[in-house]
Order: sequence, then structure tokens, then C-alpha cells
Amino acid sequence: MKSKVIVALAATLALSACTTTNPYTGQSQLSNTAGGGLLGAGGGAVAGAIVGAAVGGDPRVGALIGAGVGGLTGAAIGNYMDQQEAELRAQLQGTGVSVTRVGDQIILNMPSNITFATDQSTVQPQFNQTLVSVGLVLKKYNKTIVDVYGHTDSTGGNEHNLALSQRRAVSVATILANQGIDQRRFYIEGKGSSSPIASNGTEAGRAQNRRVEIQLSPIRG
Repeated sequence: MKSKVIVALAATLALSACTTTNPYTGQSQLSNTAGGGLLGAGGGAVAGAIVGAAVGGDPRVGALIGAGVGGLTGAAIGNYMDQQEAELRAQLQGTGVSVTRVGDQIILNMPSNITFATDQSTVQPQFNQTLVSVGLVLKKYNKTIVDVYGHTDSTGGNEHNLALSQRRAVSVATILANQGIDQRRFYIEGKGSSSPIASNGTEAGRAQNRRVEIQLSPIRG
């Protein structure tokens, strides 16, 4: 199974574009130096550093259960995710964010045209409150782990796209975390243009590929 590296949230939205190679996966990621420069903003923001890595499992689950956050089992998982999904759909109706249920996972797709200006990584003011409302739901449902992935289209160089996708993912995750969510629940990754959901050969397809996805999964006990 693939290694999974938890990248903590930035303490500011002005993230450096510095990247490094993860020795466990061989993939580019936010560097320790860039992340370390984001420490100390306080509030609900999280230190920008690599917290840990594990092969064959998710270190967040063990850490959270060890800290007293009970996991879910059996039918309780479905009921819990059903309730969370219903609240998210109510909060996100009419915002342009899609809510997709895949088994026991909920995926929120946030197109870049409603979240960011072109080639920018600061969340647009009109979308900030939407993320705040999502964060408050996630705070309530504290038995959920939160994966935040940034994506771009294939226009531009790979390094630029990767760095932009990382900054955007961190910006979104920072706003969520600032609603009082346990820092250990997050995993953040910029994927650049490596995971398209549509063809990059058309403008419509490229628009779909420019996005931030939030994947929500239950903590299983």
C-alpha cells in the first residue's frame, strides 16, 4: 500500500511555492522549509510541517483514537455519514459546490472559478463564508477525517501547476481549520494537473479540472 504523508495546515494564506520530494512516495510536496515559515499565527491554524508518515495505514486514525476520539463501527457509520451529508447539502445549496456520495465517503468539488481568481491562491471573499459554513459542519462531525486536494488543468508548466495547487489546497484547508477543527484530522496535497476529471483539450474540460476537492471519510473504530 502507498505511504501516506500528513501535511499540516498553513498558518497563513500566503504560502511559499517551495516544494521538495517526499522520500516515501517520490512525489513532490510542500517542503519543510516552506511549511516551517508559516508557524506561529495562532488561532485555529495549524503548523505548516510534515507531521508523520506510515505505510499501510492512516496515522491520523491512530492519533485521533488515541486522543479519545472514538471510531465508528457497523451501521453507525452509514447513519453518521448520512446526517453529515444532509447538513452539507443544505449549507452548500446554490453555492456551485457539488456534493457527491461514494459509499461511506463524501466528496465536495469546488471549481476554481468560484473559489479563486485566475492564477491566484487566495480564496475570493465571496466564497469565504461558504468555507466557513463547511468548517462548522466538519467541527460538529468530529469523527471525520478531511483530505483536501488541489488540482489544475494542464496549461502551464508542471512545477507551476503543482505549486499553485498546493497553495490553493492550503488556503481552503486553513479556513476550514480556523473554525476550530482538530488539526490532526487533515491531509493536504497539491496534485497539479496529474488527476484530470475531464479532457484538457477543451476550455470546458480544463475548467472542470481546475478545482479543490475535499474528501470526507469516517474514522473507523
